[in-house]
Amino acid sequence: MTAPAPEWTRRAPVDLPGPEGDNSIAREPLWYAYGAGDDRPEPPLWTWADTPPPDSHVPPDPPRPAGPGRVLPAGTTERLSALAYPRVPAPSGPAAPDALAHALTATFGPVRREPENPYNEHRPYASPRCLFPVHAFVGDGDGSAWRLLEPTRHALTGPDTGAPPTRIALTGRYTAIPVAYQWFRGSLVSIEIGMVLRALSLGLELFGVPATLTPPAGGGAGPLRELGLERTWEWSLPWLVDVAGPGPGPVAGAGRDAPVPDGDPSLTDVVRVNREQTYPAGAAPLTTAVPAGLSDSPVVPDWAELLWRRHSGRMPRALHGMDSAPRPAPVPARHLAAALAWLGVPPPHPVLAAAFDAVTVTAVVQHVEGYAAGVHRFEKGAAHLRKADPTAPAGLEANYGYGLSPVNGCGIAKAPLTVFFSIRPRELFARFGPTGWGAAQAACGWAVHGLCLAAAAAGLFARPVRAFKEIPTKEVIGLAEDETIVLSAVVGVPRETGGDQLDLRT
Repeated sequence: MTAPAPEWTRRAPVDLPGPEGDNSIAREPLWYAYGAGDDRPEPPLWTWADTPPPDSHVPPDPPRPAGPGRVLPAGTTERLSALAYPRVPAPSGPAAPDALAHALTATFGPVRREPENPYNEHRPYASPRCLFPVHAFVGDGDGSAWRLLEPTRHALTGPDTGAPPTRIALTGRYTAIPVAYQWFRGSLVSIEIGMVLRALSLGLELFGVPATLTPPAGGGAGPLRELGLERTWEWSLPWLVDVAGPGPGPVAGAGRDAPVPDGDPSLTDVVRVNREQTYPAGAAPLTTAVPAGLSDSPVVPDWAELLWRRHSGRMPRALHGMDSAPRPAPVPARHLAAALAWLGVPPPHPVLAAAFDAVTVTAVVQHVEGYAAGVHRFEKGAAHLRKADPTAPAGLEANYGYGLSPVNGCGIAKAPLTVFFSIRPRELFARFGPTGWGAAQAACGWAVHGLCLAAAAAGLFARPVRAFKEIPTKEVIGLAEDETIVLSAVVGVPRETGGDQLDLRT
């Protein structure tokens, strides 16, 4: 547990207007500047740059290195089906030779395609617009050969030395996300790094592969060039997962980024902020992703079914958004208890765990057995009522950026649970410096992926979102003026759409 920040660091912002008023995404660079000490931050000049509409974005081709593609072994789903949920196999000696390959498929492999969904494919973890900007490179540990994991091909592509893979590098590609997201591309990558870390931790755990985690050391672009990525400005600095004991240390940090090409002025700031994330050197064990003491699920018999059922809410006929169906009876209290347990599992690295200690978790609850409708604070595995308010869910929906319309569903007012993760930027910078910004985002991604799995085990959906208007939403849930929302998740009752779900598992 980190020590409380000095009182002087807790001053409320003097002026954070935001170029779009309450738009939380547009306010992000102002919060970062405020955390770094600017009491009156001004919107960056690139805020008003013209950007193409998000729907016109075409993701870049995979960064495929030269070399053959080696198909990952089939049978992952069969093995996961043999593992009863929620039990995790106890460590039993060295992992099987193909265990890492199956863990990678369990983490990244597509699980289904929904023809009526505007966004496909679907993997075991959530990603904005199903873009999956975080990529995995698999190496032999000494830097002589890195291969790209291509989930849609179920293959590792690139030079193969014949040596068993021992290291995984996770890096996010900013240009995989529409330019219209501007600064928020950096936050989406950091959040998804946290989601992927939890998904990978779970996959390794289920297949009995111990591992260690080394965060980025900051500095130059050498680690990206070692992966074969010369356009380093497209990428975040990599997180390293070693599966054969502590690795040989971080990859080289020397080397400068090539300049960002003209036409994308916000990306220069995104890269600058990422390179300021300097974590203390050293590996830490990749600890458990699963809380102890979970009860059996009423709908999920095994881990394969859990990963298949995870989703972010559906709409029929290619409509956007999500709807939460009415529920004739309250959600059982045990489902909220399980969600609290999943949220309580700390991220694996000490810096991430300490950053998550600085995150406040607030939830709007309704129609949950034994819990009053209103605003609750989640602390130490329990929900504490802060304000009884049956109108809070409707207040949230009124301040959501994608409201109910002829082409969009919005089930927030009916959702049993909407969870908010917030920080005090000035306090976070006082404790961790600039690193706290990315660490808190990754830690929230770790927590939200756990919440998504808890929802799937309860027969519910969980949709990570960042489209709430920040100022009125903070008033609904009772956040202080100097707090900002890092991430939210809407947990709802799935709506039956009658649409097909194509099984893509292997």
